[in-house]
Amino acid sequence: MLYSGAYGPSDEERLNRYSRQERFAPFGKEGQQRLKQSHALIVGAGALGSAIAETLVRAGVGKVTLADRDYVEWSNLQRQQLFTEQDAGERLPKAVAAKRRLCMINSEVTVEARVLDVRAGELTELARGVDVILDATDNFDTRLIINDYCYQQSIPWIYGGCVGSTGMSFTFRPGATPCLNCLLGAVPFGGDTCDTAGILPQAVQMVAAHQTMEAMKLLSGHPETLRGKMVSFDLWRNETLVFGVEQARKEDCPTCGDKPSHPYLMAVNTEKSEVLCGRDTVQIRPARRVALNLSQLSERLNALGEGKAAANPFMVMYSLGDKRIVVFADGRALIHGTSDLAEARTIYHRYIGG
Repeated sequence: MLYSGAYGPSDEERLNRYSRQERFAPFGKEGQQRLKQSHALIVGAGALGSAIAETLVRAGVGKVTLADRDYVEWSNLQRQQLFTEQDAGERLPKAVAAKRRLCMINSEVTVEARVLDVRAGELTELARGVDVILDATDNFDTRLIINDYCYQQSIPWIYGGCVGSTGMSFTFRPGATPCLNCLLGAVPFGGDTCDTAGILPQAVQMVAAHQTMEAMKLLSGHPETLRGKMVSFDLWRNETLVFGVEQARKEDCPTCGDKPSHPYLMAVNTEKSEVLCGRDTVQIRPARRVALNLSQLSERLNALGEGKAAANPFMVMYSLGDKRIVVFADGRALIHGTSDLAEARTIYHRYIGG
């Protein structure tokens, strides 16, 4: 619903909302109309995801879907621009907090928020009808799933990664560029994360600028203007490198080769436990999504008398000595205070079940 308060926009102001980008001749009103009819999926709503989402929503992309598995914490506020201290205090899921803010920025855009861990099954559901997928994840596991899905379905996707003062971006186009699987081993992606090596917000903004510019070229109908090369930079050292990757394509690549098998789309219904890098946290993802009654779970945990549980509409937080369990409505949980997978699974099955 459009804003209808005392100082709402006039009809003329509504018409002029996107005038500054429409005046850019290569884009124009036709590009804006194409943008309005498009649908972008952003996987991850952290630093990159919030920056990407705000830019696309302000630009007038018709529909933006945000998917993220985490919630807002105080350490996020340094660089994740859509979130506030109130969001961190309420422990809101990032996708939910982002949607709340984005709808205040542009009520003309449809914003969909999904609180989940994106694996092959979830991506198949989320990506129906999307025109582009933007990577704002923090791990190559998820990126390889996105890569397989996009090359199977012929959907372009835009990679982005940043850590410290560095960043990289590339637009993957099925049938036109080699895929991420081809580039692994040929391109130095690096192994650090913002949790282990820190992150400067300027690096986030630069990567987001590259990703959203490429997205707007695609969505406005100008694929001929895409960069077509990998860009890498270090803002601290004042270095930028742009290089082609055409020769990296492998004929036997299981994702984009002559006989693709898309291996990362398999094993949909298996439990997935993983250590979240640098956070002393393990994520437990049950084999199948469930629908927990969070209020009842909170009451049951408190009745044990071993710790303190509190629920909001999206999760239960259970403090248990030096451990903290965060359980989402689909049964997924974050076990804070350990990096031991076996210990985390034991805690999960003892207190959550399954």
